[in-house]
Amino acid sequence: MRVLVALSGGVDSSVAAARLVEQGHDVTGVTLRLWGGASDTGCCSVADVEDARRVAQQLGIAHHVFNLSDEFEAHVVGPYVADHQAGRTPNPCIECNRHLKFDALLRRAEALGFDRVATGHHARVVVAADGRRRVGRGADRAKDQSYVLHVLDQDALGRVLFPVGELGKAGVRADAARLGLRTAAKPDSQDVCFITSAGGRRAFLGERIPLRPAEVRDARGTVVGRTEAVELVTIGQRKGLGLAGGTSPRYVVDVSVPDVGDGATPVVTVGARHDLLVDTVALDGLAWSAGPVAGPVQAQCSAHGAPATARVEGATVRWDRPQRRVARGQSVVLYVDDLVVGGGFAA
Repeated sequence: MRVLVALSGGVDSSVAAARLVEQGHDVTGVTLRLWGGASDTGCCSVADVEDARRVAQQLGIAHHVFNLSDEFEAHVVGPYVADHQAGRTPNPCIECNRHLKFDALLRRAEALGFDRVATGHHARVVVAADGRRRVGRGADRAKDQSYVLHVLDQDALGRVLFPVGELGKAGVRADAARLGLRTAAKPDSQDVCFITSAGGRRAFLGERIPLRPAEVRDARGTVVGRTEAVELVTIGQRKGLGLAGGTSPRYVVDVSVPDVGDGATPVVTVGARHDLLVDTVALDGLAWSAGPVAGPVQAQCSAHGAPATARVEGATVRWDRPQRRVARGQSVVLYVDDLVVGGGFAA
C-alpha cells in the first residue's frame, strides 16, 4: 500500500513512518509548511522540517515539503483572530486537522496516487460490524488526541492511519531509540504553533486587531474592575481583571463583546465558583460520526478534560450533574466508552 506520512519533525510521526516501513508499505514522508512567521513553541520551525528530513533519510524514504501556508492562514489563523475578536475561545488545532491535515493533505495525496495518509496522532480508527468508522481513544490516555480529531467524517476515516495509536508514549520513544531515530528524545511540541512564548496571544492578536478594554461587572451589574483586552478573556479566568484584592475568588462567567464599530463597551461578568456551574450547553455544528446516539454519552470539553455523563437533546447537551461553563467556540466531544460518537462547538 502507498502511504503518505505527515512528518512533523516529532517522535510520534517519526515512529509512525518507521512502523509502516517495517510493515512493508511503500512509504513517503511529507512535512507541511503551514506557518511562515515566528514560532518557538509548536511544530512549524525550520528545525522541525530538518528533523523530519533527517528521519526520512534514516528510514530510507523520500521526503517532500508541501507549502499550505495560504490555506493555513485562511482556515486557521484568520478564524482564530476573528473568534477572539467576537469573544469566542477557539481551538486552532481542531481547525488545522479539519482543513489541512485531513482535507487538503488527503486531497493532495489522492491526486498523487497514495492509498492512505498516516499521522502520528495518539488515536485509533475503529470499524464497527456494519462498516461504519469512529475515532477511538489512543492507548495512552495521557496522550490521547481523539478530542482534536472529532471533526473527521466517514470518508476521511476510511483513508487515514494512526500507526502509534496502539502504543503508549514510552513505547513510542522506545521504538525510536531502538531504531536510532534523531527524534527519540525530542520533547513534545506544546501550545499553538503560531503563538510565541515570548509574545503570547496579546502580541499576536495586537498586531492584527485593535484590543478593546472591557468593564468587569458582578451579577448585579456593578462595575468591579477593568481589563485592557477583552479578546484575551475566557470563561473561568480569575487573573488580569483589575479586581480588588482581599475578596472571595471571582471567576469570569460571561463575556459580552459587541460588534466592532458599534460604540458599545464590552462587558465581562464575574461571579463565585458556583456561578460557573450550569445544567446544559448548546452546540453549534453538532455532527454525529455514525448516526445519533439516543442514550447517555460522556461529554468532554477540553483536550485532556475529564468527561462527564450527559444526554443530547436536539443540539443541547444536558449534564447529569451541573458542570463548569464551556467557553463559546470550544469543542464539546461526545464519547460512548472510548469511541467518539459526535461533537460540536459551544454556542
